[in-house]
Amino acid sequence: MVFGSRRNIILFVSIKSCDNISANEISEVIMAGSKKYFFLFFIFIYIYPVYSQTEDKSLLTLDRIFNSSEFMGERFGPARFIEDGKFYTTLESSKDVTGGRDIVKYGTENGEREILVSAKLLVPEGMTKPLSISNYIWSPNRDLLMIYTNTVRVWRQNTKGDYYILNMKSGKLQKLGGDAKPSTLMFAKFSPDEKSVGYVREHNIYVENISDGKITQLTFDGSTTTINGTFDWVYEEELDLRDGFRWSPDGKSIAYWQLDASGVGVFYMINNTDSLYSKIIPVQYPKVGTTNSACKVGVVSASGGNTVWMKVEGDPRNNYIARMDWAANSDEIVIQHLNRLQNRNEVMLGNAKTGEMKSIFTETDDAWIDINDDMNWMSNGKEFTWVSERDGWRHLYLISRDGQKIKLLTPGDYDVIDVQSIDEKGGWVYFMASPDNAAQRYLYRVSLSGKGKPERITPSQFSGSNSYQLSDNAHYAIHSFSASGKTPISNLIKLPEHKIIKKLIENKKLAEKIDYIKGSPTEFFKIDIGGGVLLDGWMIKPVDFDPSKKYPVLFYVYTEPAAQTVVD
Repeated sequence: MVFGSRRNIILFVSIKSCDNISANEISEVIMAGSKKYFFLFFIFIYIYPVYSQTEDKSLLTLDRIFNSSEFMGERFGPARFIEDGKFYTTLESSKDVTGGRDIVKYGTENGEREILVSAKLLVPEGMTKPLSISNYIWSPNRDLLMIYTNTVRVWRQNTKGDYYILNMKSGKLQKLGGDAKPSTLMFAKFSPDEKSVGYVREHNIYVENISDGKITQLTFDGSTTTINGTFDWVYEEELDLRDGFRWSPDGKSIAYWQLDASGVGVFYMINNTDSLYSKIIPVQYPKVGTTNSACKVGVVSASGGNTVWMKVEGDPRNNYIARMDWAANSDEIVIQHLNRLQNRNEVMLGNAKTGEMKSIFTETDDAWIDINDDMNWMSNGKEFTWVSERDGWRHLYLISRDGQKIKLLTPGDYDVIDVQSIDEKGGWVYFMASPDNAAQRYLYRVSLSGKGKPERITPSQFSGSNSYQLSDNAHYAIHSFSASGKTPISNLIKLPEHKIIKKLIENKKLAEKIDYIKGSPTEFFKIDIGGGVLLDGWMIKPVDFDPSKKYPVLFYVYTEPAAQTVVD
């Protein structure tokens, strides 16, 4: 039996062999002391016994799962809503350029199609093939398009790569970075006035003028142990931080993190897969009770100069600056200051010119505090949203800028999973929750006045896991749905009525293939562990399950607080 944390979750699965034997034979193999190896795998909805090569298409094999694209579903996006949701852009295969993709604009309501950027425009000078688009970003006024390509993995994600700027009026395509080595730029972002782009390169921060290509270096001390604008392993892995700088709203300054990793212990890993001889890879990796990186936050002019460091009290190696951003103006930044035990989170405002800090709000817990990623400034910076478990449930609050007034927006015995969008003009906040079934996800909205009950937006026919990408004004969304026994679908919808405007992904062919395969349905259940806590679980029984027989069982668990494994 497998247990997770509070409301988080258990998972049961059946055992399957990667050798040419049936599930019923596995117990005999184990009893005989065989040295055969067993492999646990997951695919979409069902898990099945693996047999030798066969023409029986009702049986699922490892070869069909891993060495074919047979079960690959339809794809859509990445999409971007523009002009308050009146249009959206997405990527589509080019009919004119082999292997290229066009950026296409659609009218959200009428479906009118227009190729905004042809793949022909994305062929750099001296090259014959268009850029492979890993991501694309519009400038604030959509006069410029940034293309992210040739990406390289750092820790868990591909955060290094090359960036190109396409001028939508002139058609000029230029590469950022000057003489930078290939695939070394990180987190490139347009300045609010669209005149410059800021980025990180080899642990230093730069600003590049788009019109003439002039590059201004803002930090000069970057090294393997002095890290500007990005993070070490602990901040990336434990605090989910990668992008380490923020443009001020007026575009005149940049606030950034700096880490001092000197003194952090080194863990040596062995790479014996890339070459004939193994290689030693040193990784700075603090263990419990050992030295952490020291962290501080500073503000520097976008034109260069000295950094103003925020005067945050406390040992920088035993506290974390877990979040940082501009506080709805260009004069102050807001910091979440978390202690090493991670049971105290202090929200502080810092003067961007002097570095003076003041505390406005503090959260404490006897056990654990989650970092807040749903802090949104409202009412011209007079108040902000905040997610807290202060009443025992994860709820959304509205807090005044001085921290003195706190208003609960989402009362009830359920958790707010995350905030999707705030329609300040309409007076609504949209969020994900699932009050009745923790294995599922639904869209709700509630009034910003704090009056009235939350309203479920997701219709009842979408029973399972739902996700949404909302337009800025929350009038439109791309809705994706999946559930046990059902193939994923995506629709373009209008909110709040959840009216389907266009079906984007239906996966009819995939559904036909899945329906043809032999399998047992996923069974969901709950286990009472006492104290009024019920944990969710699911299991998949072997094909042609006989309840009078005994079967070996494989079970899987990943019990960190944020890792839910039982999902419908």
